[in-house]
Amino acid sequence: MTEDVLTGAKQDMERTLAALRRELSHVRTGRASTAILEGITVDYYGAKTPLNQLATLSAPEPTLLVVTPFDKSVIGAIEKAIKASDLGLNPLNDGKIIRIPIPPLTEERRR
Repeated sequence: MTEDVLTGAKQDMERTLAALRRELSHVRTGRASTAILEGITVDYYGAKTPLNQLATLSAPEPTLLVVTPFDKSVIGAIEKAIKASDLGLNPLNDGKIIRIPIPPLTEERRR
């Protein structure tokens, strides 16, 4: 009986820690993190598709995210989805990749 309680408590704690890690990965620290873009869905041929299934996400510099779509024809839809998100990001589309500069944190942006 005690073993069951301990096992259940341990599993609950592990799930809680995993959820906390997920939430903390979304905290904006002034450095670019691809986790910022995880919640974005793109209208891809009529279906809402997560961005990470349509493109490679990378952070080559501390203040820059790069989105490289697998299918170049969807680049406009990806740009539109990023602009429509409530993240306050301004994507720059060059036809092949999308660069997203991460603005520095100000007191206003922290709220």
